[in-house]
Amino acid sequence: MQDLKERASALLKEFKGETYAFGSGVLEEASGKFAAEFGKKAMFVGQIDQDWYQPIKDRVIKSLEKASVQVVDIVKSAAPNAPFVDVYRIHSHIVHKKPDVLVVADGGSCIDAVKAAAMLAALGDIQPEIDPFFGVGEVTRVCQESGRTIMPVVAIMTAASSGAHLTKYSNITDPVAGQKKLIVDEAIIPPRCIFDYDVTTTQPMSLTLDGGLDGIAHCLEVYYGSSPETRERTRQIAEVGVEVIIQGLTEVKRDITDKHARTLLGLGTDLGGYAIMIGGTSGAHLNSFSLVDVLSHGRACALMNPYYTVFFAPAVQDQLRVIGGIYKKYGYIDEDLESLSGRALGLAVGRGMVEFSRFLGFPTCLSDVPGVDKEHIERCITAAKNPQLDMKLRNMPVSLNADLVEEYMRPILEAAWDGEFEKIKNM
Repeated sequence: MQDLKERASALLKEFKGETYAFGSGVLEEASGKFAAEFGKKAMFVGQIDQDWYQPIKDRVIKSLEKASVQVVDIVKSAAPNAPFVDVYRIHSHIVHKKPDVLVVADGGSCIDAVKAAAMLAALGDIQPEIDPFFGVGEVTRVCQESGRTIMPVVAIMTAASSGAHLTKYSNITDPVAGQKKLIVDEAIIPPRCIFDYDVTTTQPMSLTLDGGLDGIAHCLEVYYGSSPETRERTRQIAEVGVEVIIQGLTEVKRDITDKHARTLLGLGTDLGGYAIMIGGTSGAHLNSFSLVDVLSHGRACALMNPYYTVFFAPAVQDQLRVIGGIYKKYGYIDEDLESLSGRALGLAVGRGMVEFSRFLGFPTCLSDVPGVDKEHIERCITAAKNPQLDMKLRNMPVSLNADLVEEYMRPILEAAWDGEFEKIKNM
């Protein structure tokens, strides 16, 4: 296991170099050091109204003060899934307090909201609403046309999950429509990031499990859809990332405060962040955006990925043997994967993923989820035809377009409704 941790750490150092402080006990030194690189005035954003959060806030504020960085404003965090209203609220604080740097210490939703708010603070007089920035590269385009850059963000992650502190993604939710939308842009990557894995020992079990499954989904979906040029690199990331997360979730189920398990989950979900900087997520992530009112993101991805695994199977047989081998190693697959191919191989791996979800106590089909109904399937279908989310269809190893969604995605969703893999049609 030590070798696995060393491999994970080496991959992350290769990814972020000196711009990322990660591991045990890095919070105090790195927070002030990184913020001071961008100026003398910082705005701090976090869960300031929560008692459990106060020690984290105090450690960061003390580090900033030690580095002679003045905290000009302390702002309440965004709600889960980064609703529009919180992005605009945080943006308003930036506009009025005029900090040099934003320091956010929270989970992925708040980091996403701060990334979007920083973008609006830089470009809002050109385009005051967030909608035109959804999609790929729109922020960079406006920055290039205007000669501007985005306000720097020091992103301090507190939850092993999305990798938001490392990446070019910002997921923002319209709560009225019950739909997430996505900014994908190099311009919003936080220039400095920190993750002290020890702080995650205060996380509840539900959030821990959700985050771990989100990390697996990142590794898995990118590896499935990788190009020949990136296949070997994404294999290395996915092979290590998926295994350390499965091991970490297994250990944390026995002891929620286990620091070793927390380090494994931090390393694995960070590798998920590395993966999505090389390639994109696809079907399960796309559908999760339309299930935001009934399922956490990690659970939605964990529920949908076995069904997409069967759909993709003929096109990803090498990937399935690698990923399936990990699930088999931990006792979730009985079949001899080397003797299987095509759809049969996908079915074996998909069932192994379902067994792992059962071990964690996660739902394995949509009809088991409280509050879900067939209208959610229609919402998924509609979102899949939205041009702003088209990148998810194109990222699939079996690529779809809007014209093929009814014929091929609907059967996947119908299969996920009742757990019947037989409904899935392979292209």
